[in-house]
Amino acid sequence: MFFTRSKMEMVTPDNALPGRPDPLPTAETHFLSGIPLNSPVPEGMEEAMFGMGCFWGVERKFWQVPGVWLTMVGYAGGFTPNPTYKETCTQLTGHNEVVRVIFDPKIISYDGLLKLFWEGHDPTQGMRQGNDVGSTYRSGIYTYTDAQQAAAKSSKATYAERLDSAGYGAITTEILPAPVFYFAEDYHQQYLAKNPDGYCGIGGTGVTCPIGLAV
Repeated sequence: MFFTRSKMEMVTPDNALPGRPDPLPTAETHFLSGIPLNSPVPEGMEEAMFGMGCFWGVERKFWQVPGVWLTMVGYAGGFTPNPTYKETCTQLTGHNEVVRVIFDPKIISYDGLLKLFWEGHDPTQGMRQGNDVGSTYRSGIYTYTDAQQAAAKSSKATYAERLDSAGYGAITTEILPAPVFYFAEDYHQQYLAKNPDGYCGIGGTGVTCPIGLAV
């Protein structure tokens, strides 16, 4: 399969699109739960952010998990302020398609979310996920606390051994402090709940990640 050089490389800040000062309009509430998407993190809950390919399928993986209170999709990790979907598709914003999750750690641990993350996609593919090609589909864990950062790096090392034993290459997942999250447009939010037969390009390696087995 042929991939163009421009899609497989990250744009530089100097070459990124200028964006705009104001946020894009998006859905007010979660399509399934009715919870406002801009809700603050409730006391006792935590937030997490992941990029693992097309965010339509990724968001569905997380909203199905008991203990996940709210999910939303957006763009993060790039240079263009308040980008549109069409702009991110040019690969000239630097952003990744991401899912932001608010969860109850008494029900689902952060390790449990990491297990879903590692097993839910192929983290060895660089700037693509399956047939979805470009920096917008790169594998990424974006952490909100030092504890999340440590857990993400530890899980990466553990899963890398499993993948190596199964014949896969090196993990290309970036692990960074959570960048600014820009909401994606209305129609992207909970897309596969609104369009049950819609496209989902997410698929794992079949290699089990031995973490997150208990809260």
